[in-house]
Amino acid sequence: MNDIIVDPSGIILFANGQYRCAIGKGGYTHDKEEGDGATPFGRFLLREVYFRADRVARPETQLPVFSLCPDDGWCDDISHPQYNTKISLAFDGGHEHLWKDDHIYDVIVVIGYNDDPIIVGKGSAIFMHIARPDYSPTEGCVALVQQDLLSVLRDCVPGTAIRIGL
Repeated sequence: MNDIIVDPSGIILFANGQYRCAIGKGGYTHDKEEGDGATPFGRFLLREVYFRADRVARPETQLPVFSLCPDDGWCDDISHPQYNTKISLAFDGGHEHLWKDDHIYDVIVVIGYNDDPIIVGKGSAIFMHIARPDYSPTEGCVALVQQDLLSVLRDCVPGTAIRIGL
């Protein structure tokens, strides 16, 4: 099994490497709800990678990789039919901008949480992304420093999953 293991202590184990990570400010949860700030327990496939080509080189990985654009976003609006999907801005529902002024979304790995099927209200935009320098908690994502995230991605292939807290 080629799974990325997120230990409850905030350590990732993968491909003979060990990496520090940040998780959601709400800790871990078995009952994820939109906006709770928690990181969901479970095993989820990695879907695809997005990156800011104006800031970082294309990540080396066998996962699908796409360049971000300034009008990219992610719908987090529980009343919108595009809930928990990538969208283009301007957008009439609640959303998160993927093109950020800070660097946390310079590389984004979409975690296949609540996407097959999508259950409205069970959480959206769960990613692996770049950690802030102080490893401050995320809104529910898993975050690593850029060098570590790129190292993990080098060993990811289609079918790689992340096991969070299991």
